[in-house]
Amino acid sequence: MRFEFATATRIVFGPGVIAELPRIALAWGRRAFVVTGKDRIRRAGIIADLEGAGFHCTLFGVDGEPTVDVAVAGGAAARAANSNVLIAIGGGSVVDAGKAIAAFATNGGDPLEHLEVIGRGRPLRVAPLPFIAVPTTAGTGSEVTRNAVLGSPEHRVKVSLRSPMMLPAVALVDPGLTLSLPRDLTASTGLDALTQLIEPFVSCKANPLTDALCREGMPLAARSLPAVCRNGRDTEARAGMSYASLLGGMALANSGLGVVHGFAAPIGGMFDAPHGAVCAAILPHGMRANITALRERDPEGGALARYTEVAGILTGQAGAAAEDGAAWLSNLVRELGIPGLAAYGMSAEDCSAVVAKAANASSMKANPIVLTEGELAQVFCESLK
Repeated sequence: MRFEFATATRIVFGPGVIAELPRIALAWGRRAFVVTGKDRIRRAGIIADLEGAGFHCTLFGVDGEPTVDVAVAGGAAARAANSNVLIAIGGGSVVDAGKAIAAFATNGGDPLEHLEVIGRGRPLRVAPLPFIAVPTTAGTGSEVTRNAVLGSPEHRVKVSLRSPMMLPAVALVDPGLTLSLPRDLTASTGLDALTQLIEPFVSCKANPLTDALCREGMPLAARSLPAVCRNGRDTEARAGMSYASLLGGMALANSGLGVVHGFAAPIGGMFDAPHGAVCAAILPHGMRANITALRERDPEGGALARYTEVAGILTGQAGAAAEDGAAWLSNLVRELGIPGLAAYGMSAEDCSAVVAKAANASSMKANPIVLTEGELAQVFCESLK
């Protein structure tokens, strides 16, 4: 048995821990570069608390999912402000933007030097600015991962900036920050969190430590997500989803993902479609395709047994077959009102282009079985509806 595991240097979790942010950030100085999302009014109280504690805050807004240009501009702004700590307060896109900005703030020059797929993917030369991640959604787990996903509109693709040095210094996870999240975002980000517990568990790169995280997180997400979508003020369910998202982030960072995220990356670069919503639409179909392929080509392998275990966890039935898990997810997606990919302008005509990119996506390397072009095409077409 050999494996490695890396995560944020420090994790602070619990209702009300946001009050500890000024004291925690003070370890690096009082010049804070604060990255926020669209809803900056919701962050105003946090920023006021920082300023009240003597911090000089330079604000940088990220509207939507970050691009390479946005991250480079943020890095330049952080350098110009002579910032000594970077704080990202928002959903997964904002946290990813913060990680990339922290890296570009100390690593100038051509961003293609370090970007995967469209660049040379070379290691960062200098450690990023100290980075504190404050998630306000329960979905991506970006607060404990070592990469930032950035869009490159000219290439119509999403790419990663990746380095062990990009792991946050502190992940400050306060479930109370998710209480006002709208139902549709709660549903789509929550299904992304569930995906990020299932895919690392069945991954060909799974290890005993990530298995433990996934086994803890899957039942928690399965019961908390429907509850929080019924009642967004359910504090116990909100805490459950924040914790499940955290577990999924740690798992994916160390075991990889699979077919769902293999599709999500190229789709996010080609279409104006939110990452969580894309993962939610694909999840049951990608799971069903993997199970069918495993039954046909690797029926005695360990991955099929893992899907059977997933089904038992999701359905609560000890005798559930692997396919029952996919059916349970289909019902949940329907119950939560998740739209198909066609809602974001995709059609069957896009199939060949999407499949070609998905087949070569980095996430696909951890999928438990290599899916054929026809199987991938079926997943995409089924996810349109």
